[in-house]
Amino acid sequence: MKHQINHWRRLPGVIVLIAAILFFCQGDAKTNDMRDSLDFESKLDSYIQQVMETHEIPGLAIGIIKHAELKYAKGFGVKSIKTYEPVTTKSLFHTASVSKPFLATAIMQLAERGKLNIDDSVVRHLPYFKLNDDRYRKITLHQLLTHTSGLPDIRDYHWDQPEYDDESLERYVRNLQDVELLFDPGKRWSYSNMAFEILGDVIAKVSGQNFEAYIENNILIPLEMQSSTFLKTEAAEELCTCPHVFKLIPSTSGTYPYHRAHAPSSNLYSNVIDLAKWAIANLNRGVYREQTLLLASTYNSLWENQTDIGNNEGIGYSWFLGKHRGRQTVWHGGRDTGFCSQFVMLPEDSSAVILLCNYDCAPLDAIKDALLDLMAGYEPVSPKTPMIIPLGKCLLENDIQATIALYKELRSNRLYQYNFQEEQLNFLGYQLLGMNRTSDAVEIFKLNAETYPDAFNTYDSLGEAYMVLGNNKSAIKNYEKSLKLNPQNLNAIEKLKALRK
Repeated sequence: MKHQINHWRRLPGVIVLIAAILFFCQGDAKTNDMRDSLDFESKLDSYIQQVMETHEIPGLAIGIIKHAELKYAKGFGVKSIKTYEPVTTKSLFHTASVSKPFLATAIMQLAERGKLNIDDSVVRHLPYFKLNDDRYRKITLHQLLTHTSGLPDIRDYHWDQPEYDDESLERYVRNLQDVELLFDPGKRWSYSNMAFEILGDVIAKVSGQNFEAYIENNILIPLEMQSSTFLKTEAAEELCTCPHVFKLIPSTSGTYPYHRAHAPSSNLYSNVIDLAKWAIANLNRGVYREQTLLLASTYNSLWENQTDIGNNEGIGYSWFLGKHRGRQTVWHGGRDTGFCSQFVMLPEDSSAVILLCNYDCAPLDAIKDALLDLMAGYEPVSPKTPMIIPLGKCLLENDIQATIALYKELRSNRLYQYNFQEEQLNFLGYQLLGMNRTSDAVEIFKLNAETYPDAFNTYDSLGEAYMVLGNNKSAIKNYEKSLKLNPQNLNAIEKLKALRK
């Protein structure tokens, strides 16, 4: 009996000892988590600052979600290189095509409510919708959502001629009567912002509200996205960032990308705090706190691969579907005058990355991949410095021949920190065209064609520069070269028809 009594007397001490061990072990775990978090943030901050410096990026905001919770949000750089006011997590950016999944969610909400069917024809809901192509009657909402309608993309958004009235979206749709389809509806995939403007008008007519009001009442307000809006007139001016473009050096844009007719495809103004709520709702398959945007089963359609688009990627309803290091990604990016954005989710990990930038030349794809790598425990890879940076500065200080000589010198010295891809010179040439330096643009495009003689786009761009210069003979010659390398180059086909007339 004594042994038993002594045993029971010692038991509380044992329990206390075990509890203490568990407490300290738990403490060590928390300490390790904090250490890991601090290490992650240190690596991330260092990486971002390096890329912003090498790419001369004015401003950037980042949000990172893990386990369906916002774990990191930070602003870098400035809202404008003229005012130097810092970017914060509350700073508003034009998000461009990151707007599209909001529209897709709205369409699916209306489908759940029995207001429409995804396989409905457009003309069922918009009887005034008409194209210069009899096939338009076959176009369905499904095809618009998956970019398989055959509609071309928009060539001019008229950002320099913005419209603000309630009728601008319907007016835009009514004015599509001269548009011809690229292919039979449903035959293949081709990205079309035009398709989403039409869908926005469908939402307005089916819901009885204008597009922006429907999105606000049915998505933004339920998700407590208080700073976000599709109406520029309602975006808090003190929070808005300034668009920046490349004019041989990063410069503020004289044009702000807004036109109410393009709200459905492009006009969401938001910040990383609000977009984190959007990410959490999607990662929770339609649920945010006590609000339900969509039924969980609806995501089977939203995120189901409706058609392959190449490079091992597919597309659902507005969302692009891919993989990063074997993990599924659901994402959408955006780029308009002066802005670019990336929004990517990893549903299996309940995580997401949000990137918002006020410079349309920022390498957000590379930054996105680097952040996903960091989150997975890999070392991030820094993108190479764009060749346009040293060449642009040279063009400001010297003539075109000195710039060409610099390009050849850098290539011959094999300076691998620079990006020498064909797109770099092509972009530089178009910047010169936009600055009315047409002769210089011709020389840059010629250099690109000499450097990349097997790239059809180099001859296409050179043909355009010659056409602007008024040298139609040389323009035809280069468009023919481009078409020989790529018989599917629709731009060359159209330009050759016009030039031969």
